Amino acid sequence: MSQIAAWYFFLPCAFLLDLILGDPRWLPHPIRWMGKAIEALEPRFRHLRLTLVQSGLLFALALIGAAWLSAALLLWLAAFVHPGAAIVLEILMVYFALSTRSLESAAMSVHAALKSGDLETARRQAAMIVGRDTAELSKTGVARAAVETVAENLVDGVISPLFFAAIGGGPLAMAYKMVNTLDSMVGYKNIRYWEFGRASAKIDDAANFLPARLSVPFIALAAHLLSRTGKRALITAMKEGDKHASPNAGFPEAAFAGALGVWLGGPNSYGGQVVTKPVIGYRFGPTGPDHIRKACQVMMLAASFWMFAIWIAALILRS
Repeated sequence: MSQIAAWYFFLPCAFLLDLILGDPRWLPHPIRWMGKAIEALEPRFRHLRLTLVQSGLLFALALIGAAWLSAALLLWLAAFVHPGAAIVLEILMVYFALSTRSLESAAMSVHAALKSGDLETARRQAAMIVGRDTAELSKTGVARAAVETVAENLVDGVISPLFFAAIGGGPLAMAYKMVNTLDSMVGYKNIRYWEFGRASAKIDDAANFLPARLSVPFIALAAHLLSRTGKRALITAMKEGDKHASPNAGFPEAAFAGALGVWLGGPNSYGGQVVTKPVIGYRFGPTGPDHIRKACQVMMLAASFWMFAIWIAALILRS
């Protein structure tokens, strides 16, 4: 197989690798390195003789640019050694940018704890994948949190990374993951990050704007094949997708709300402070443990459809 022909398979290979391996703890992960870089460099940029908004923007652009440049340089060096090494490295980059299997595993661990009646364990498992306070959540609240994170992270962990990988290969996928990691670490609307993290949050919003909306028909298609609720998922996303505080998260959440027939959103506690969010799918019922399993099924099927569609699109554009 020629180098060019082999390159055409790097997206499905990366996706299959993610489905098989997930995110094993023993494997060194570039996202963890990104997190350490953010922690190490934040104090330095905060002490620049600029406003916090300006230093936060420079901080975000420097780290995103460094992520892209580092990945591009590594690929160049790998290609210099052997063309096949560059292909393998690019597959690994995209694999590291994906979190399909790990998202399903984390959500299903919450499901298993709830089904066994162990609410405390379910709360602890949920705390590992959601940003809200979970110590006082009810069984319904824990299930709702898990479904919401499956919906949101379908975009962050699958749709967007594959979208950017199809456009710019491994380096752009790595740059996107730096965008996403910056948002998760400094993109908070609290006193500490209101100004410094503003640029990181806005860049993340811009990066996910199109992928979040493109996710809706794939969620609807998966819901239609699994439970004949695709039309309801599509209609709910169109009517209520813009109700979320985030410009993007509401669209996949609304699609999942329609697909599962549950309401999502509403008030949640973050760091001891109650944040009121609009209810999405207000006419539907509450979330239960079985909805977590169904959400994972929709997520996995939608992710597979998206991978195939973006792969075909990339082949057409490059040919």
